[in-house]
Amino acid sequence: MTRDKRSGLPLDSKRKSEKIRTTVRLPRTLYDEVHRLVKQDAVFPGTFNDLFTSAVRAYLKMLKRKQIDAAFGGMANDSAYQNEARAIAEEFAASDWEALETAETK
Repeated sequence: MTRDKRSGLPLDSKRKSEKIRTTVRLPRTLYDEVHRLVKQDAVFPGTFNDLFTSAVRAYLKMLKRKQIDAAFGGMANDSAYQNEARAIAEEFAASDWEALETAETK
């Protein structure tokens, strides 16, 4: 494992905690709304940067979820996959039924 010479941390670990300064241009109304939320600690306890970081993380998570859903969505129209899934379900039907009966008697 390669480590950072200064911190001694693994390079992957250092990369996760590293912060990069950047500039973002926002519409004035959006900036004002975010600024108001940050000033009201009860609504969002943190800084403008914290809110922005949280929002970007949430958006990326949503995009990744959509990619996964789209990949699985293709299975619904894939007849080869549907035939395979049906065959597997039929093959395990007896053992599934047996497991259900066993669980119900406990």
